[in-house]
Amino acid sequence: MSESIYDDFAIRSEKEAELAATCDRLAAVFAERAPKHDREGSFPFDNFADLREAGYLNLTVPREYGGDEASLHELVLGQERLARGDGSTALAVGWHVGIMLQLRGTRSWPEPLYADFCREVVQDGAMINSFASEPATGSPSRGGKPETTATRTDGGWLISGRKTYSTLSPILQHFTVKAGIAGEEKIGEFLVRKGPGVSIEETWDTLGMRATGSHDVILDSVFVPDEHHISGSAAFADKRPDDGGWLLHIPACYIGIAWAARDFALRYAKSYQPNSLAAPISELPHIQRQIGQIEAELITARTLLYAVADRWDESTAAGRLRLKQELGLAKYTATNAALSVVDGAMRIVGGASLSRKLPLERMYRDVRAGLHNPPMDDAVLQGLARRALEEKP
Repeated sequence: MSESIYDDFAIRSEKEAELAATCDRLAAVFAERAPKHDREGSFPFDNFADLREAGYLNLTVPREYGGDEASLHELVLGQERLARGDGSTALAVGWHVGIMLQLRGTRSWPEPLYADFCREVVQDGAMINSFASEPATGSPSRGGKPETTATRTDGGWLISGRKTYSTLSPILQHFTVKAGIAGEEKIGEFLVRKGPGVSIEETWDTLGMRATGSHDVILDSVFVPDEHHISGSAAFADKRPDDGGWLLHIPACYIGIAWAARDFALRYAKSYQPNSLAAPISELPHIQRQIGQIEAELITARTLLYAVADRWDESTAAGRLRLKQELGLAKYTATNAALSVVDGAMRIVGGASLSRKLPLERMYRDVRAGLHNPPMDDAVLQGLARRALEEKP
């Protein structure tokens, strides 16, 4: 990866410098593989082997179970830098490291189950994601009730249904699902281990983020033991509220893609000199204006992202809950800035940016996906409006 004015941004310690260096090294390798995985829509098992070898899967596991216990700032730092190499890989692994941070905060799993899984992550490279989206319900953030059903049986539950947008599905051996409890109005959450009754239908053939492995997962009377019924446990009843800070892995990914597009456009502008000019196009006023616009948007979005992450890290549990709107705003600002930055980079490079031989067209497609990751733009703006309207004079 090239040196950038942003390289030291947000690095405050030797630990963070080491994390950044590791992710930069991985990103350089991932960037070489990204065109092939994007073209084929294939899952990057090779990238995940490298992530495991580098210890990145342990990033947000508590120290007591052998992990690095990274802060939210450090999570954002790692994710942003991985995404410079391959957005699909960064977004996919972001769900794992993000959920491990969420679980560390909520402690919603029974402690023996949580401890065992943390050790599997550290020792065996296990990963986790939550499969909640369904064809009929759309995004779970909209509140639809799952059609997946959990039915009581001896010693546990039989779960049947179909989950969509199941990122990491080709590689996961564990995932959680939400399912309606048969005969009741309740919704349960269950930890499922891949095995009999679990199958994957390879439906993921999309415009962008083509290598996240977000296929449909089909559950056909899958047995889940009682001890894996998370929402029915005493720990779940006493869990701490989920403040949503872990979701900053999403805007971090899209800012990373935008950063890479920005760097590519700068290198191109400083080296490309058509025979109609006496100097590279970087000397042209309108190109400099476009570069300035990119800098303004990227610096603004990155500054807000890290500022919110730092406030979250420094806040009490109650204070973190009050940051909900700021967390949403950081995502809204980052994803929309990423769209604009990549568009600006393509305008600088011109028609050549459409070529599949260059990375910009893939980056352009990948950042579009940010609009459809939670929280959605309309929900963020509505939340900000409601908070403003609820202010007392």
